Amino acid sequence: MFYEPEKNNHGLPYNPFKAIVSPRPIGWISTVDNQGRANLAPYSFFNGVSAMPPMIGFASSGNKAGIDEAKDSLRNIVETGEFCVNIVSYALRDEMNISSGHYPHGADEFEMAGLTKQAGNIVRAPMVKESPISMECTLFSTTDLPGGTTWVIGNVVGIHIADEHIKDGILDVTSYQPVARLGYKDYSVVTELFSLDRPDQK
Repeated sequence: MFYEPEKNNHGLPYNPFKAIVSPRPIGWISTVDNQGRANLAPYSFFNGVSAMPPMIGFASSGNKAGIDEAKDSLRNIVETGEFCVNIVSYALRDEMNISSGHYPHGADEFEMAGLTKQAGNIVRAPMVKESPISMECTLFSTTDLPGGTTWVIGNVVGIHIADEHIKDGILDVTSYQPVARLGYKDYSVVTELFSLDRPDQK
């Protein structure tokens, strides 16, 4: 089949674009506003965008569904210039899903999901203590995209890794099984790996 996204002429019950660009890692973004109120929300248009210096990016789209408010994550990041990215393990899939709801500004998704706030070493935004990995970030830039989406890029200024996930000097992702977003209501989880040498590495 062929379709043109601007015409939305795929003829399917649901737009397949998000299913095509998958699996996508989930950036579980924690922030705090200028009044000290914490917020936690998952974003699946998320990834690393630079290794040196380490930088991450995620897309925040529009307002909350059913509430005439801007997304709290973006609002708080612009206010404070700081945020954290927490990695979603398979064990935390339900907590992540709870935090994905559209709640009024000031609601505490940490409390709703039964999660523990942990202070960072550098930024004011709290981390998810239960997460296997958290990254403290400062805002590098925001770019407004068509359709009301904002692309946020952050500098990673601190990384926390639970010691049990480092084995023989390597981060063992299968020990915490990161969750990835697919299309529709579907998710996936990393449980096994395979390695490939580049042609010039053999």
